[in-house]
Amino acid sequence: MDISLALQETRPTAMREVFLETPKVKWSDIGGLHEIKERLRKAVERPLKFPDRMKRLNISGKKGILLYGPPGCSKTLMVKALATEAGLNFLAVKGAEILSMYVGESERALREIFRKARSASPSIIFFDEIDAIASRRGSSAAQGGGGGINVLTTLLNEMDGIEELKNVLVVAATNKPEVLDPALMRPGRLDNILYIGPPDVQARKEILNIWISKSEVDDDVDIDMLAEVTEGYSGAEMVNICETAADGALDEEEETGQQQRIGWRHFESALDQVPRQISSAVIQGYERWRDDMK
Repeated sequence: MDISLALQETRPTAMREVFLETPKVKWSDIGGLHEIKERLRKAVERPLKFPDRMKRLNISGKKGILLYGPPGCSKTLMVKALATEAGLNFLAVKGAEILSMYVGESERALREIFRKARSASPSIIFFDEIDAIASRRGSSAAQGGGGGINVLTTLLNEMDGIEELKNVLVVAATNKPEVLDPALMRPGRLDNILYIGPPDVQARKEILNIWISKSEVDDDVDIDMLAEVTEGYSGAEMVNICETAADGALDEEEETGQQQRIGWRHFESALDQVPRQISSAVIQGYERWRDDMK
């Protein structure tokens, strides 16, 4: 047996290297969410571009942002675009990947992530699915394997930092804000809390236009109508509708041997195949949590 291969296979998850990334997503790639984009831009650009103004007005820059909302609503894309547009180094970590069965390994991995971010500043640390490592203390998730409470404590200590997080922004995303430990959202931590929900009708039109601009679509496709009938769909589901419609056009092309453009009939068929996944009850749950946080 190849010993080096065996060691790779049994290597603790938390020990896997976290690399600096250079995202290529731009604001223009994301339909809608203009108010959120502006708030994110200000949170990042002001401390970097106007530190003297902030000091003069006694403003301490936000060092933590929490994005919450249902799956498929562009939370991850937003953070990547933020890093791209601001020219920041980007470290992305899924919460569950931090956890390790080896005692103390998760905490060491977390400290290493913050060390890298400091050395590569200005930078963003993005924790996707932050609930995996920051569940409310006393909950079953926090008490589970992987030393959940110790990992949360390490995360809070790093954010509070004896060593200042200068030009390091921590952004976290979750679909489950209700399970997070309240300490994570205290002032000076993830205290800039932004809800990213399903796109409204104007945002859906923008998403459709972005996708259609890169494809071949028939003149009978009514973008306004398509945006109207997709109320409640996530951004990811909107893209799925477009891709499913394109698959239908490709099927026709293969059957007929003639080049096809994506027509309204293909979108109608796609709507039947791509159901809306975000229920009204789910949206109401996020609204209740938001109201409780006020």
